[in-house]
Amino acid sequence: MRFATYEHRHRRRVAVVDEDGTLHPVPGAHSLTELIRSGDGLDGLLRLGAATLDVPPGPHVSEVRLLPPLEPPTVRDFVTFEEHVEGVRRSVDGVAGVPQAWYDAPTFYFTNPYAVVGAHDDVPVPPGSTVLDFELEVAAVVGREGRDLTPERARDHIVGYTVFNDWSARDLQSREMQVRLGPCKGKDTAATLGPYLVTADELEPHRDTEGFLRLALTAAVNGEIVGEDLLSNMSWTFEEMVAYASRGTRVRPGDVLGSGTCGNGGCLAELWGVRGAQDPPPLKPGDTVTLTVEGIGTTSNTVVAGADPVPIPFARRRGRERP
Repeated sequence: MRFATYEHRHRRRVAVVDEDGTLHPVPGAHSLTELIRSGDGLDGLLRLGAATLDVPPGPHVSEVRLLPPLEPPTVRDFVTFEEHVEGVRRSVDGVAGVPQAWYDAPTFYFTNPYAVVGAHDDVPVPPGSTVLDFELEVAAVVGREGRDLTPERARDHIVGYTVFNDWSARDLQSREMQVRLGPCKGKDTAATLGPYLVTADELEPHRDTEGFLRLALTAAVNGEIVGEDLLSNMSWTFEEMVAYASRGTRVRPGDVLGSGTCGNGGCLAELWGVRGAQDPPPLKPGDTVTLTVEGIGTTSNTVVAGADPVPIPFARRRGRERP
């Protein structure tokens, strides 16, 4: 089952999307995050969706503005594709290979839940950046609260999946991460989620014997394909990622966990690292990035000019006076 959040005639609604793209609004619902929180994980959402299909249909998806399917309270972005780590490390840090510590556990960072945009929204260039990049990912959405989960138990805590584009200002990222803390403003302006939340049961036929979802991933810039990969090339499953995220803390309904960027052109920086040059060039206003994930859908965002950076002074070199 597929759920969408959309805007139509100045009203925000949540709907089930049928096979031909017709929207079936959930009565009284304006937030998919709240629906997930109020139900019993995947089973509760499926029951609600089945009942919604009996209500009169609404508009077609082509007639509305698709918003991000949910407003996540947190967004954890992992890095689970070894090929991506190799290429981007060479491009951003100028270092070859993969850090040995990467193999220890599925590393992640928290990114900005307030920067989430819809599947077809424009994306502004981050203030002060001239090296904008996309990142093709898939995100799992938590449907039930849990703590210190095992991977086996974690499967019951995943309610669905969506396409995730982690927009990245590579010049800002490269500079600020020299401080050994971040990324910061390099990842702070936009993160696409969409076009829908596809419930976890829909993707079970794509699961392989090791527990990975074998889905085809494609990235295109201005209609030209620049990257293709399989989601099953992840080095950890989503269940293992959820289990690690819950270690010593809680995951809660609506939390988003990104797979990390796929390999083989899942972002431009990986290609720059492999080729030793910015080929293709960084994104600029007017460029359109289209990401497609088998079984989930397609996002297509156009880059537009962003705001000028608000001036902030350099650090003052202070004395070391003590009280």
